[in-house]
Amino acid sequence: MAAEYTLHINGRDYVTSENKSILRYLRDDLHLTSVKDGCSEGACGTCTIIVDNQAVKSCVLTTKLARGHDIVTIEGLTEREQEAFVYAFGAAGAVQCGFCIPGMVMAGAALCRRTPDPTDLEISQAIKGNVCRCTGYKRILVGIKRAAAILRGDEQIDPSAERGDNYAVGEQIFRVDVRRKVLGFGKYPDDMTEQDFPGLSYASAVRSKYPRARVLSIDASKAEALPGVVGVLTAADVPHNQVGHLIQDWDVMIAEGDITRCLGDAVALVVAEDAKTLERAKKLVKVEYEPLEPVRSIEEAKAPDAPRIHDSFFAFGNTVELADNVCQSRHVTRGDAAKALAESAYTVTQRFTTPFTEHAFLEPECAVAAPYKDGVKIWSTDQGAYDTRKECAHMFGWDDTPERVVVETMLVGGGFGGKEDVSCQHLAALAAYKFGRPVKCRFSRQESLYFHPKRHAMDATFTLGCDKDGNFTGLDCEINFDTGAYASLCGPVLERACTHSVGPYKY
Repeated sequence: MAAEYTLHINGRDYVTSENKSILRYLRDDLHLTSVKDGCSEGACGTCTIIVDNQAVKSCVLTTKLARGHDIVTIEGLTEREQEAFVYAFGAAGAVQCGFCIPGMVMAGAALCRRTPDPTDLEISQAIKGNVCRCTGYKRILVGIKRAAAILRGDEQIDPSAERGDNYAVGEQIFRVDVRRKVLGFGKYPDDMTEQDFPGLSYASAVRSKYPRARVLSIDASKAEALPGVVGVLTAADVPHNQVGHLIQDWDVMIAEGDITRCLGDAVALVVAEDAKTLERAKKLVKVEYEPLEPVRSIEEAKAPDAPRIHDSFFAFGNTVELADNVCQSRHVTRGDAAKALAESAYTVTQRFTTPFTEHAFLEPECAVAAPYKDGVKIWSTDQGAYDTRKECAHMFGWDDTPERVVVETMLVGGGFGGKEDVSCQHLAALAAYKFGRPVKCRFSRQESLYFHPKRHAMDATFTLGCDKDGNFTGLDCEINFDTGAYASLCGPVLERACTHSVGPYKY
């Protein structure tokens, strides 16, 4: 007989026989979506709850270990605590994307319960396990300090601030989405469940085992035979197997016989009725590879004998054949820099390099899609609903009827440029359309790191000239970018680098 675990959550007792993370139990079983899943690895703090008046990351606590402890989520805070944090965070301007905020609130509430008048240092220590990527910690610290003052009775809530009675130029304003983000009921795509979509199924991609390898065969027969599996899709099921923000060079899935370009490449898409079956089914998809030597740097990509990452791409109605690994190039000239440098009293030449930079948004990529009229509707977390519609329509071959794809952007838990390309939106849409049912596709944190493009690595050489008095006379620079396996937005980023290379100076 399976063991049973009695859990005391928000003043009520619940019983489960499954030993899993409290994060998954709270979200999947109790549908308490204020507890956000940013990493499932105990690293980010978005899933913070209060256990016996201590802030705890729920992803590292199991149902077995939680027995006999008092667990509180935002939903279980007192009304006074909830209102104090809504007002304090709104007045402090401590809310932006909002994905980290419920975790910050819980860390702050746990502190206030133990220490009614916390110092700045105590607040900083209390939230040291909680990551924020867009608001910045100063305003969050101010918000927690203000909430503590309200809970002590030293400060009062001004209801007119949230109502917006005094909105005017020069006045501090209260964001319209503060309440739903602070209390965690604002919906990001991953917060949409079977309660929103009866019959919701789940999709996830089998991704490449190697950064560069030829896919020799894909055998999904065992996965498809597993009870609870809706189906497995491959490149053969995709009407038009390429997407891309400006340049269509990104395979939706790598077909048999084709070559992978990075570890983020999808080889097959598994759809199942529940998340547990989905993970089992993915392991049953057998892919045979021929490993190939990858291209790892700008230098290797420029070598005369370097393999071409792409033979061609489609952009702006034309197919562009490639002779090398140069994706885009720009040449910007203002005046005669060569002459100016030759006539300069002094010149200096310096080389600078920058690495790839991870965007590190707190919310992993997620999308839900469902059949809609004669097409699909997508609920997504991305930075451009119309771009998502364009790319998904292109995948379906609906370039002339893009209205068949409807996109609703939900709350977005950070992006910083890393969510401009489609990631899971087109996969969810493809599965929903093929199987005629709602589908959620959500990336794990590791999958997110593998998949999305990073801020470009750069290798730049600058030559700067000046006259004898130190006034700049001219600048010449060459910048090489590593855009990774796919174009993404390399063209606009390159243009930005060219136009900004001179800095805010007069020459």
